[in-house]
Amino acid sequence: MNIILDYLLLFAIAVYSYLEAIVKCFIPLKRKSVSGDIVLITGSGHGMGRITACEFAKRQSIVVLWDINKQGLDETAEDCRRLGATVHVYVVDCSKRLEIYSAAEKVKKEVGDVDILVNNAGVVFGTEFMQLQDHQIEKIFDVNILAHFWTTKCFLPAMMKKNRGHIVTVASVAGHVGICYLVDYCATKFGAVGFHTALTEELHALGYHGIKTTCLCPVFVNTGFVQNPSTRLWPVLNPEYVVKCLMDGILTNKKMLIVPSSVKHSLVLQQFLPERVINTLNKMQDVQFGTQFRSATKKD
Repeated sequence: MNIILDYLLLFAIAVYSYLEAIVKCFIPLKRKSVSGDIVLITGSGHGMGRITACEFAKRQSIVVLWDINKQGLDETAEDCRRLGATVHVYVVDCSKRLEIYSAAEKVKKEVGDVDILVNNAGVVFGTEFMQLQDHQIEKIFDVNILAHFWTTKCFLPAMMKKNRGHIVTVASVAGHVGICYLVDYCATKFGAVGFHTALTEELHALGYHGIKTTCLCPVFVNTGFVQNPSTRLWPVLNPEYVVKCLMDGILTNKKMLIVPSSVKHSLVLQQFLPERVINTLNKMQDVQFGTQFRSATKKD
């Protein structure tokens, strides 16, 4: 009898949720203020990380910049200061756990408790699986997924004490589908999506409803780290558009952001379509890149 009541409750919740979603289509979502919040962004010396830092600077956040590239950090810091923000700069190699821990302690002492953590740093190599060097595989896992664990372990305890904060995971559509020549990258982005999903569930189960999480999963972003990406079915996005979607998601506490949203339908269909159809779609997609990839501690 109890299981029947549980299913009836589940049905009622589903109906309510769909009705709520329909209503929200016509009512603008309330955006939270991040003024005065301490926002730490990894991989902020270039591309999406820099644009994200500037967006928080516009909103009067205290911006903490991490990157391995000092020149890029200084340029981002100058952009943020011109927008009137207080900026703190730290040269950090996110592939090194102890360096992350050391920099985190400095941030806590010199700036304070981080309110919003944006795990944006990433590496991409883009080559056939058997051409990958061992050190490349270790590097991409260190930066693209393990660094998320180390940074979150550093800054989550303070959020838990206050039951307030926000953890942002910059992943990729490559965290939902496999793409040839990106075996290592896809593996780490699948890990990042799983990290976000499981952490979100755990925080909810433990009663930390004031700590929000957001995961960004765009298709290819034209930041220069992937050389001349092209696809027949998916667009190649400009970083300004992707960051706009990310900021909207953070400010409205959205958990999962697929960019563009139309890609959601492709992801759902792949769960039901026959393998032969999926293989044909992959051929139609015709994902191609330039002659070489560059790697850097940055997203895409």
